[in-house]
This record gives sequence, structure tokens and C-alpha cells, in this order.
Amino acid sequence: MASYCEFVRDLPEGNVHRQYHDHHYGFPLTDDNELFGRLILEINQAGLSWELILKKAHNFRAAYANFDIDTVAGYTDEDRARLLQDAGIIRNKLKVNAAIHNAQQIQQLQAEFGSFKAWLDHHHPMPKADWVKLFKKTFKFTGGEITGEFLISTGYLPGAHDMGCPVGQALVIP
Repeated sequence: MASYCEFVRDLPEGNVHRQYHDHHYGFPLTDDNELFGRLILEINQAGLSWELILKKAHNFRAAYANFDIDTVAGYTDEDRARLLQDAGIIRNKLKVNAAIHNAQQIQQLQAEFGSFKAWLDHHHPMPKADWVKLFKKTFKFTGGEITGEFLISTGYLPGAHDMGCPVGQALVIP
């Protein structure tokens, strides 16, 4: 008998964790801007609860121009100041600076590989430890937990769903 993942099994359908589990967690993303957005959310979760990030996800999308890589890569000092004053997101200078830097890095990856997704696919599959080294070399504010959760949440590493979870069984992983 199929059973939901333990961490959401008893949560009501409207719960933010259940919604994320059922519609996003472990689902492969193909759009570079959405991949970038997931990276921003994972970075901002560091030291905080995932529930807080999920509740603020709409605010992050608005603050970071719908996660448009080119727009964020061009953010100015005025944009940084705006983000640091935005109560709807996490106002952490290191995290804001990482988002802008990482957008610029992704632009370079797009120029070399055609897309951020193509860069990820080029390195897939790889063990988590190798991904962590690659992310630390390429991006800012991407330690082991952030890198691992980003890759699990986008289908590049296993572990998003329990073996019997019907959501996980329905996913097609790259």
C-alpha cells in the first residue's frame, strides 16, 4: 500500500509543507529562472525554518524580479539596498549578495553550456560530495546542506520522497 512521506503524512492538504511536497519537492525543473529561484530559496533557508521560506516564497519571487537571472545579475547598489529593506524576504546582506553573484555566475554557465540546466545535466550524475565541491567553487553561500537540498528538491539527487510515496513514484527523474 502506497504511503505518503512520513514528514507530511498527517498534515492537512492546505499546509505549506504538504503543498510543497505534493507539487514541488523532487520535481525536475527545466527553466533556468525557476532553478535559480529554488537556489535563492534554499540559500535563504540557511539558519531558518523551511516553513518560513515557503510562506515568503511569493515575496522572494516579487523581490527578485520573478527570479529572472538577467535582471538579478544586473542589480545595482540601489537594488541591494531595496532588498535589505524588504520585510517580505530575509534581509541578510550575505544572502542578498549571494543571489546577485550567483545570477552572474549562472549567466557565465549559460554562455558556456547553453543553460544552467545544461550545466547541471553535464555534471549529472555525481555523488553529493562532488556536487558540493563544484557548487562551492562556482557559487556563493552554497555549503553541503544548501547544495544537497537544492539538488534533492530539483531531482538531481535521490531522497525527496520515501519509497512508497505516491508522489515520488510518479516523478520522472533526469
